[in-house]
Amino acid sequence: MKSEKEIDEGFEYAKRVGVKLIVGVPNYELLPYVDKKVKEYDFHYAIHLHGPDIATYPDATDVWEHTKDLDPRIGMCFDIGHDLRNNCDPVADLQKYHTRIFDIHIKDVTDNSKAGQGIEIGRGKIDFPALVQMLREVNYTGVCGLEYEKDMKDPFLGIAESIGYFKALCDA
Repeated sequence: MKSEKEIDEGFEYAKRVGVKLIVGVPNYELLPYVDKKVKEYDFHYAIHLHGPDIATYPDATDVWEHTKDLDPRIGMCFDIGHDLRNNCDPVADLQKYHTRIFDIHIKDVTDNSKAGQGIEIGRGKIDFPALVQMLREVNYTGVCGLEYEKDMKDPFLGIAESIGYFKALCDA
């Protein structure tokens, strides 16, 4: 979101469709305005982190540093793959920032660098057994959504494998 008008439109749309959580990427200088709107609407606002590809909000620490003094309903959409691609530890970041994590993009990547690519959950570098254990330890009750960015012409087998693996870990 690059303007107050875009933020206003996002909050009005969320109100109209009946959701109480907005995922967005406001420019840093607009955070005080987002803070004002969160209070006005009584919504949660989750900032999506983007890894090393985009300078704005590359990882959980950056989101935290920019939001820690704002309304506690402003937090993050924790994309664990991007966090790892920025050479961070998603499990440690989940533990450290869990009070401000409202939405999690569940995915795996091949490397803890910008070169990391999407892969089926459990085949990459993220320690999913430790992640699921940490979700339990911090009593995470927010949203988890699968994000699968491989084989885009025919993603269904990889999606099924990823869902099966994650569900098995959660059920264990």
